[in-house]
This record gives sequence, structure tokens and C-alpha cells, in this order.
Amino acid sequence: MEGPVRDAPQHSDTGHATPGEVLDLLIIGAGIGGVMALYYARKAGLSALVLERQDVVGGLWATLPAWQDIQFGRCDWTLGDLPIAGEDQASIRDNIQAWVDRFGLAGSIRLGTEVRRATRSGELWIVETAAETFRARHLISATGAHNRPFVPEPARESVELRELHSSQLRDAADLAGRDVVVVGGGASAYDLLDLCFEYQARRVIWVYRNARWMMPTRKPKNVAGSPRELARAQMEGATVEEISRGLQAKLVDRYAKFGLEAIRPEGQFDLGRDQLLPGRHRMIENFSKIERHRAEVSRIRGRRAELSTGDAVEADLLLWGTGYQVDLGFFANESLSRITGHDELCAQCGCGLRAIAEPGLYFLAAGLESTGTAPWSYALLARTLMSHVQGQATLEPVPLARKLNHFHYPAFLAERDPVNFPQGHWQDEYQRLAFAHPQDLPLPIPD
Repeated sequence: MEGPVRDAPQHSDTGHATPGEVLDLLIIGAGIGGVMALYYARKAGLSALVLERQDVVGGLWATLPAWQDIQFGRCDWTLGDLPIAGEDQASIRDNIQAWVDRFGLAGSIRLGTEVRRATRSGELWIVETAAETFRARHLISATGAHNRPFVPEPARESVELRELHSSQLRDAADLAGRDVVVVGGGASAYDLLDLCFEYQARRVIWVYRNARWMMPTRKPKNVAGSPRELARAQMEGATVEEISRGLQAKLVDRYAKFGLEAIRPEGQFDLGRDQLLPGRHRMIENFSKIERHRAEVSRIRGRRAELSTGDAVEADLLLWGTGYQVDLGFFANESLSRITGHDELCAQCGCGLRAIAEPGLYFLAAGLESTGTAPWSYALLARTLMSHVQGQATLEPVPLARKLNHFHYPAFLAERDPVNFPQGHWQDEYQRLAFAHPQDLPLPIPD
């Protein structure tokens, strides 16, 4: 426990800290996590400011291509009655903006303000931008666990093959009539393969080392994927091991049903490690048309991608569906700045939130597994984090043994946060949400 904040100075809610002011809390990043952290900081009466390098709120969702969408339906993304039009990129971006508008948060968000360096000095965090320096007792990094596109670096010679990371494919119609190589074995690659068939690519070549688990289906993913069934099992007291075994059996059956045994991951599904991705129905329907290579791209020469197996494929376009890394290069502490992977970050955080290397530092996304609804999980985490900052909750500096998701969070946080999870009462509320809350309605915003 890091002790309560006392004698916080008064400040105007204009997005500008007064000269010499020491804030209770600085938040880096105005994506969904940063905006929610600000919302709960304000509810807790803390002086807080968000610094965002872009000129708009939304984080990664502000810049993703229009075809990007979430892994599940809109009622499992939004909270309360905040408006949302769909599952697509623009709707998610607008929903994040709706938080800012509904709760009057804009005055505490500094847009176009990139953090150059963050240093712990004595009892304070010193955060430098191009124009100003800010000081705060506590610092939240809400830049996300996947905020820098990752592109491998094969050898390149006289390259004529066009290359794009999934985040750079602005217009999916560019795939029409083209020979396309998709590289990667996770969610981004599955999306790209699905797009290839939606927009009628002429030839689809898939290069991957290992494919991640997905739940095969012929339904669109925003219809097929929902964490509500998982929530009920969690609130009934099922362990991670029990849920994982049940899902493993279901997954094996569905891979066989859809003729996907060739890409079924090796080993056992583990809910504490593996994200349960909904299958992409066009990819599955056209699976026999995909030219598959279990390999890596070792060299790009002319219009050819040369593979680690010795094979080579010629194409018009290579799409890197290789996901994202963590970018914490603004931290002066090298043990933090050199972190590039989500698992690395989680290992450096107590309770999946509290940095072990530096006092008064928190990472909202470190222990979060996105099988569940990210906004609801962010809300629970942010609310408990504010209690911790005020000395009312205890987040031990011990890393999680495994990642948490969805309704596992209340049980985990309740042991550490008696204010927001009063003993003898909190279980009733979450039981009601799991079993009685309408399946087609968003969950309420946690008070």
C-alpha cells in the first residue's frame, strides 16, 4: 500500500497544470484505458491529467483501418448507455469519444502532447514533453500492451513486392484480383485471410510458424464471440483448469468438424495464457483454397518471398499479420524502456497493474487477457487502482501467475479492495450480472 494522497492542490479543469503544480496522477495515453482511468480518478477526487500524442482520443482505435473491428458483439464492448453504432473501427473510436463527452473529461486531456521522457525523482514522477514538464505523485502508462506494429526484418534485395503491416492496409479493396501473401498465425493474420476472400484476392498464400487457437464457426465473429457463457462458468466457481479442459474438448471437436486439423495448435488450450479468438468465417469457408506454408519469410527478393523451408512464392502484395509490440521507450528506467512483449511487461507488474521496478507507476493492460470485455475489465482495474492510490486497497508487488480475464477480475480484486468489493455483498451483484443481466444489453458502468 502506497499511502493516501493528502493536501492535493486545487487546479483548474482546463487540461493545463498550473506552474509548479504537483498532480496526484498523470496518465499517458487517451485510448479506452486512459480515458477510463481519468474517469475514475475524477470520481475519486484526484487531480489528474491525460497526455496524448495524437490530436484525437481513441488510442490505437483512432488510427486503425476502417475494416478493423472487435472480437465480439457491441454489447460486450460498451458499458451503460453510452452510444455505439457497431463493432467496426469508427464505432469503437466514437464510443471512446462518447466517454469524454458524456462525463466532461476533455478539459483534463492534453492532445498533441507526446511524452519524451518519464523519470522517477524522489517522491515524484517527472514527465517531459516537447513544450512542458509535468510532475505527479503517481503515473499510469495507458498506452496499451500492443501499441507498436511489429514487422520482422528478413533480408531484402531489389524489393518489388509491396509490403504492408495490417495496420497500414487502409483500403481492403486493394486486395481484389491480386496474389497476396499473409504472414502470421494470430488474430491479425486471421483477419487478413478473411479479407482476402471478402475482397476476392486472386491467390491467397499463408505463411505462419504456429497458428493460435480459435473457435471455428461459420458465423461472423461479432455474432459468434461472446464472453457471457465464460462469465457464468467463472461465477459458478469453475477453475481456470476446469474451464480450459472444457474449451479444449469443444475446440478439438470443432476443428475436426470444419476440417481444420492441419492448423490446430499443439498442446492444451489454457485460458490463463491463450486468447479464445472467434474463427473468421470466410477464411474457414475457403480454407481449401489457401496455399499454406509452415515457415518464416527469410528473404524478399524482387517480387518473391523466400521461405525458411527453401520454398519461394511470387506475389503482388505481402501483408504482415504479425501483430504488435509494447513501446515504452519514453521511460528513463532501462528495465522498462527495453520491454517489447506483453508477457515481459506482465512479469514486471505486481497484480498485473503495479510496476515492480518503480514506485507510483502502473500499467493498465499488463495482466489483461482480452478473451473478456476489455472496457469492463479496464473499469474494474481503474476503480481499484484509484483505491490503491488513496491507500484503501492493496496491490502487492507480486506478478500474476497467469493472466486474468472477465469475471475472474472481481474475485481477484475483491481480496485486495474492500471498498469497492464489500465482503458479504459484492458476490450477489456479480452473480446477478452473470446470470440475470440481459444477454443483449451492455454491462453497467461499475460505480
